[in-house]
Amino acid sequence: MRDDNGPIPLKVVVAGGFGVGKTTLVRALSEIPPLLTEEPLTAASVGVDDIAAVPGKNTTTVAMDFGRITVDDALILYLFGTPGQDRFWFMWDELARGSVGAVVLVDLRRVEDCFPAVDYCENRQLPFVVALNDFPGTTGFSAETVREALALAPDVPVVRMDARSDGSCLATIIALVEHALERTTVAG
Repeated sequence: MRDDNGPIPLKVVVAGGFGVGKTTLVRALSEIPPLLTEEPLTAASVGVDDIAAVPGKNTTTVAMDFGRITVDDALILYLFGTPGQDRFWFMWDELARGSVGAVVLVDLRRVEDCFPAVDYCENRQLPFVVALNDFPGTTGFSAETVREALALAPDVPVVRMDARSDGSCLATIIALVEHALERTTVAG
């Protein structure tokens, strides 16, 4: 029988490049009003933050996004969304510390933007899934094509998702937790 000290907390990191949908995913899933540290894009970001692929974007995360999902009486997931720009990467170690793993969001119109997040997870042996966010014009790429392009290990799950859909986001989080548990079982 389980010692009833409350639910087990699991920390999940949501990472990826600028404008790939990290804040949208946290918003879609969080059962509480999410903590968002979005600030308006300013003239100082011109030439630094490429908004060509996301023309309606007028804010950016400058610290983190935070949300919570109560799975049941025994499990709570805490979501930590990272900022996407490289000038904020110094915060990733703190956000990832103690996490069960990461969701690396990918916009297939700008695949190169996910390389730092993939490298981060691989270098720290942090379990992760690659989530192909459903942006217009990106459905023609198979998961295997993306796996090869990113040179992912065969055991890294690649999933399609829509960050605006809570069901799609939840399926991605479940894939991550199952992957992390599988890695723990194999290692243990």
